[in-house]
Amino acid sequence: MPHYAIGPAHPEDLTRLPLIELAAARLLYGHAPESVLNETTSLEEFQNALCDGHLWVARAGTAAVGFAHVEVLDNSTVHLEEIDVLPEHGRRGLGTRLVEEVCRWAGSIGYASVTLTTFRDVAWNMPFYERLLFRVIPSAELSPALRSIVEDETRRGLDPFRRVVMQRLCVPTIVVSDDATVEGLQLMRNASAG
Repeated sequence: MPHYAIGPAHPEDLTRLPLIELAAARLLYGHAPESVLNETTSLEEFQNALCDGHLWVARAGTAAVGFAHVEVLDNSTVHLEEIDVLPEHGRRGLGTRLVEEVCRWAGSIGYASVTLTTFRDVAWNMPFYERLLFRVIPSAELSPALRSIVEDETRRGLDPFRRVVMQRLCVPTIVVSDDATVEGLQLMRNASAG
């Protein structure tokens, strides 16, 4: 069994990511239209995500075998745009580790939640995310940005009745540094006292 590591993407990973997308998409054969199964993210979009620090890779040795890509929706929310793992490296916890890394990062930056869209009726989609503490957002409560994502998916041929929008609240991360302010120390004292 190879040793796996999760970390920020490197420029040399980018050309491999479309191959991972296409291989992982084949698992959704019969659940998504062929046109969607053949889509790949542009190199430019991956390069922008890399530069913004919004792209993580799962590696077996030095080779990328999975990735997670996020987009910022607003000041409090990031969206897990895509997560894929090569099928031959599946069922080894890489998807879970990628999601947890994204959620840890989002909380450490100060985002309140991570959102995503997925298939409601595919066993390794919605139930997988529910186990990772994502909850369904009722359609009436979707933000304009999330509504726009659902509309885009519908235009691309995905059935909106088979899709679901989910959200996981981020746990704030406390970063300890030598730059503590009097206000910050008082806030920590008050939190621990009460």
